[in-house]
Amino acid sequence: MTVKGKAYIVGAYEHPLRKAPNHSVAQLHAEVAKGAIEDAGLTKDDIDGFFCAGDAPGANAWSLANYLNLNQLKHIDSTDMGGCSYLIHVAHAAEAIAAGKCNVALITLAGRPNSEGISGTQVRVRGVNLPDAPYELPYSPVTLNLYAMAAMRHMHEYGTTSEQLAWVKVAASHHAQYNPQAMLQSVVTVDEVLASPMISDPLHRLDSCVVSDGGGAIIVARPEIAKSLNRPKIKLLGCGESTKHQMGGKIDLTYTGAAWTGPRAFEEAGVSPSDIQYASIYDSFTITVILQLEDLGFCKKGEGGKFVANGNLISGSGRLPFNTDGGGLCNNHPSNRGGMTKIIEAVRQLRGEAHAKVQVPDCALALATSIGGAIGHRHGAATIILERE
Repeated sequence: MTVKGKAYIVGAYEHPLRKAPNHSVAQLHAEVAKGAIEDAGLTKDDIDGFFCAGDAPGANAWSLANYLNLNQLKHIDSTDMGGCSYLIHVAHAAEAIAAGKCNVALITLAGRPNSEGISGTQVRVRGVNLPDAPYELPYSPVTLNLYAMAAMRHMHEYGTTSEQLAWVKVAASHHAQYNPQAMLQSVVTVDEVLASPMISDPLHRLDSCVVSDGGGAIIVARPEIAKSLNRPKIKLLGCGESTKHQMGGKIDLTYTGAAWTGPRAFEEAGVSPSDIQYASIYDSFTITVILQLEDLGFCKKGEGGKFVANGNLISGSGRLPFNTDGGGLCNNHPSNRGGMTKIIEAVRQLRGEAHAKVQVPDCALALATSIGGAIGHRHGAATIILERE
């Protein structure tokens, strides 16, 4: 079954806070849910499908559904694939809607890693219940050095340079300067990125994303309902989801799961990378963007560094405008899960609601992609393609 044209995104909301010490995680979920419902022009009682992931507090999905007082639910999905969960939720919501399981689905994300002091420099493998933990824990893997390994390998294989990595941060900063809610609003240069402290060779501090509180929510609805609302009509064209793991020891650090999710999404949508006018690319680190751009087909494998150089990702001047809210590198990275904000900015671009300085003219086709986990060992991946009707 295809999801093409089976569902529309009718509501989107990003929490304005980047540090919320006086909020509970449940309260953040409630506030983004309220914002998305109001953005769609609906009411709480219109929601009959609910999607959340591991960032949700409580014993199970029903705990948060109870807190949100969602009384009309007919379908619940708590699929957790890390940061890409929310793109997968959009696809699963479309599938549920097409199957008649629900009509209006709410998807929420929220967290407080900034207030709780959580960062990418803490041990990645926690707890002995994970199958690989006994073998990995002695080496103290952390998010940062898992990505640094991938960056170093890409440099070795393809000649990618630190200067090319830095251009990803530079582009994000050019966009973040127009976002009053962004955590880092100052435009930076390649030299400034390279002058920032080396945290895990070859990644500098400014090659890394911010750590923020906050969250976001999306409303996905049946086509008939979407067309009855006084909102721009953002249609789901294609999607793809997959995992990339250690594959029994056949490890290649130079690609991500987007190598599978991208082609599947493009095939279902019936479009190609050259058709995309705006791209939301998950940007936990600068290397994350380069790998995904290659895997999605925007350039050949090994040419990602050249592709992003010299401002090619800057809206208004570059070939492929990306992350025009500043992305995870400069704007926010709520709950250390970046997928939700990638959907929200893609929706803004398609609606024509991005900041005027970064809005892509007549944007009608956008892509959002994300991974969940770490590219240095294993992760989930998801890609969606959206169209303004």
